[in-house]
Amino acid sequence: MSFINKVFINGQWMGSDENMDVVNPYNHVILGTVPKANRELLNLAIAAAAKCFETMRALPAHARSAILEKTAELLLTNRDELTQTIVMESGKAWKYAYGEVNRAIQTFKFAAEEAKQIHGETISMDAASGAEGRLGFYLRQPIGVIAAISPFNFPLNLVAHKVAPALAAGNTVVLKPSSYTPFTAYKLGEIMQQAGLPDGALNIVTGYGSTVGEWLVSDSRVAMATFTGSPPVGRRIQSVAGLKKITLELGSNSAVVIDENADLDQAVPPCVVGSFANSGQICISVQRIYVHEKVFDTFVAKFIDLTRQQRVGNPQDKDCDVGPMITLAEAERVESWIQEAVTGGAKILTGGKRNGAIIEPTVLTNVKEQMKVMCDEIFGPVVSLVPFKEIQEAIQSVDNSRYGLQAGIFTQNLKHALQAIRQINVGGVIVNDVPTFRADHAPYGGNKASGLGREGVKFAIEEMTNIKMVVIKDW
Repeated sequence: MSFINKVFINGQWMGSDENMDVVNPYNHVILGTVPKANRELLNLAIAAAAKCFETMRALPAHARSAILEKTAELLLTNRDELTQTIVMESGKAWKYAYGEVNRAIQTFKFAAEEAKQIHGETISMDAASGAEGRLGFYLRQPIGVIAAISPFNFPLNLVAHKVAPALAAGNTVVLKPSSYTPFTAYKLGEIMQQAGLPDGALNIVTGYGSTVGEWLVSDSRVAMATFTGSPPVGRRIQSVAGLKKITLELGSNSAVVIDENADLDQAVPPCVVGSFANSGQICISVQRIYVHEKVFDTFVAKFIDLTRQQRVGNPQDKDCDVGPMITLAEAERVESWIQEAVTGGAKILTGGKRNGAIIEPTVLTNVKEQMKVMCDEIFGPVVSLVPFKEIQEAIQSVDNSRYGLQAGIFTQNLKHALQAIRQINVGGVIVNDVPTFRADHAPYGGNKASGLGREGVKFAIEEMTNIKMVVIKDW
């Protein structure tokens, strides 16, 4: 399998004097190199996007839709190669990588549909005294160049969630994918070029966030920055971006409540998958599970049994469930958090060991709220189980977090479900499923330290357009 080792600017593949290695996190083999973009290359990318904006904003909705639909078709044609690329550069288990490609296909299809549905509304002007005799309506119009910075953990679908709605709305994009997983993004650029996207509409540059990322979001030609990643980087982007729109998705320590009357056979399997899929490297990975004390022991037994059935190892194996973390350093960090919890009195029910960059699926109990494994985002295959007596106690514990992305509750009690929906300050409450659930057309984003704005194609388009009010006065 060959990998593209050049940046993509104005429809051309360009090299750089400096390059950086892309490494397979499972076997540490160097997959290839990509350019470390300098200011000159980035300037070319932004200039190309700015120039192409006039072309994209004038492109009819049906033409933008057709390009996005063709992209979805080509993603399907290249599904196996894309799956393999994701596995090799991110260490994601094959079955989850395959699922990610399928989701990206769907995301582009949603964008193709939404490209033809961008519209405003009429306004009853005579509702205001002094505004009689006027026709009022507003339009949604593209905003310009969008800086998109995407993470390693979903190197195709989270790119799709930034690129597809931006192009559907008639904007142009400069994309900086994760330095760990750039090849998937470059393959998408190649596919979109084949789909007929105008040169300059999508430009892809690689480099470190502290240099290329910061130069990109702070450039005055950029109208909006959209970023998925850590809260510290999100705060930095907010501080340097200047007067432009910003969407930030900044992670969580997502929790699930298992009520007294929950169907445990229905609750345990998704909780296990939600805790350990992609080695826990998902913003909405299950990190805290609050279980009613009457069913705690039964839940724990079922949960541990299924956890121990998780297949750990080579992500290329199609029966693998848990592969490596993105880097050895990240695995060592997670290991240190586990040990810190144990030192503080936590008990390991299963797992807890590290083999290189692989952390065994780990289940903790006897944890305290102030432990890092509980109050911070571990972003690893570690979950903590906590008993509770009253539902209000559990809901308060879930909400007692600086994060607010998504939460889940398993219950057959409608009142308890409504309590969770009303009281937990998060972007999404998932009833009878885990917070790891996401549908790509639904609004998605967090409250509190989990971010600003919403993704989900239709809702991202709203973020990526400006409202223009039009008032026509009668003669």
